[in-house]
Amino acid sequence: MNSKIKDTAKAKLSLKDKYNVMTRDLGWDTSYVKMDDVFPYDQFEGIKIHDWDKWEDPFRLTMDSYWKYQAEKERKLYSIIDAFAQNNGHLNVTNARYINALKLFLTGVTPLEYNAHRGFAQVGRRLRGVGPRVASQMQAIDELRHCQTQIHTMSHYNRYFNGFHSWPQNYDRVWYLSVSKSYINDAMTAGPFEYLVAFSFSFEYVLTNLLFMPFMSGAAYNGDMATVTFGFSAQSDEARHMTLGIEVIKFILEQDPENIPIVQKWIDKWFWRGYRLLTLVGMMMDYMLPKKIMSWREGWEIYFEQSGGALFKDLEHYGIRMPKYWEESVAEKEHITHQAWSMFYQYGWATGLHSWLPSDEEMDWFSKEYPNTFDKLYRPQYEKWRELEKEGKRWFNTSLPCLCQTCQIPLIFTEINEPEVRRHRFSVYKSENYHFCSDGCKDIFDNEPEKYVQACLPVQQMLQGKAGGPSPEEIITWMHLVPGQDTGPFETSPDAKNWAEWKGL
Repeated sequence: MNSKIKDTAKAKLSLKDKYNVMTRDLGWDTSYVKMDDVFPYDQFEGIKIHDWDKWEDPFRLTMDSYWKYQAEKERKLYSIIDAFAQNNGHLNVTNARYINALKLFLTGVTPLEYNAHRGFAQVGRRLRGVGPRVASQMQAIDELRHCQTQIHTMSHYNRYFNGFHSWPQNYDRVWYLSVSKSYINDAMTAGPFEYLVAFSFSFEYVLTNLLFMPFMSGAAYNGDMATVTFGFSAQSDEARHMTLGIEVIKFILEQDPENIPIVQKWIDKWFWRGYRLLTLVGMMMDYMLPKKIMSWREGWEIYFEQSGGALFKDLEHYGIRMPKYWEESVAEKEHITHQAWSMFYQYGWATGLHSWLPSDEEMDWFSKEYPNTFDKLYRPQYEKWRELEKEGKRWFNTSLPCLCQTCQIPLIFTEINEPEVRRHRFSVYKSENYHFCSDGCKDIFDNEPEKYVQACLPVQQMLQGKAGGPSPEEIITWMHLVPGQDTGPFETSPDAKNWAEWKGL
């Protein structure tokens, strides 16, 4: 071997060349089996890809570097979690009410992350392009890691507070958790390109800040350093996921003009599905944080109206417009969190977290944050319920609500221009009536009715006798909740009693 060849062999590869060697160069075309037979799913949605090599990964991350970075983050995360546990960090949170926000996160978000890992693994198998396959593989591992670190972070609270003990079973059976479950199941049963538009773009890029920022900032503001540490550990992954999201949308749109109407239809669908899912996050921001960081109204204005508006302005040159019904999301920002918490208060007998009425101080904060709606529409109801509590007649609604066939939230939302009139839409399909909370959810059903008629609605399961039994106690036990311990008002809960004893109150 001459010296020139030796020098070339010894030369350090550039980041781009190393990335290509360890990703693109590992792929191959089949010989005795058709590529279309190996990858049958990347064509049936109608998306046309002419050049898979046009896929760009701005991070140029290879698997050896990935494991190195993640291992370092793991060491830091678990050292802080250990210190948190050894120093009884749970006693440093604002109060025991805050723990209910973690119950919502663990039972609602953690299983969603696990199933997102499964979804990306499926996508990686279904796309013939090596670049997106590698990106999907790394995000699949990310989502699994997030699920694990969330479980470990919150396992400390399971020693001292109720409601953490059966979160996998809760996810399958508790009525409000069917909202997140139906969302991810809908995405996982879509094709690979729709899954990427649904999760990588619509959720990770457009809406993820409304999930992670409130939870992690709220945790910091309320003294929960274990959750904050998990948030920091996941943040670099989320930055990569957001970058993948914008790359996905640009790659598909630049490949063929016939992709544009298909992608727009998916954006319309998944914006609305993600927005409805975030109802629970908005409720947490406004009602479940003792020390509040911002209102849902303010968060929606910052992270969607401003940031999202700028994003879709940039996408205009591809022929993409703002998602359908985005104006309704702006109008609803004044209402949805109050309507959601009123629902949780009424149905507190069947929730895996405790509920309460806002204090005078909190209601004054609501008056300031929602000056156009709170005092007129929601304060009077809370004051009425407060009087009932003083009389020992705490209000529980034991009737079973009608659920939206698409998002599976009860029909709690009101008409956009008539906030005292409940919104109710319905469609008839094969002589059966199906009910919806909004025009957005009705549109989604009408476009794919055969998919959504299969939805497993918890209330229907109860009415059919498939939820443990006819009594509230039997239904609660079937959900893997303990009546009066995991459920019911916060003020009379064992969590509140234990907290008072620990703090000497």
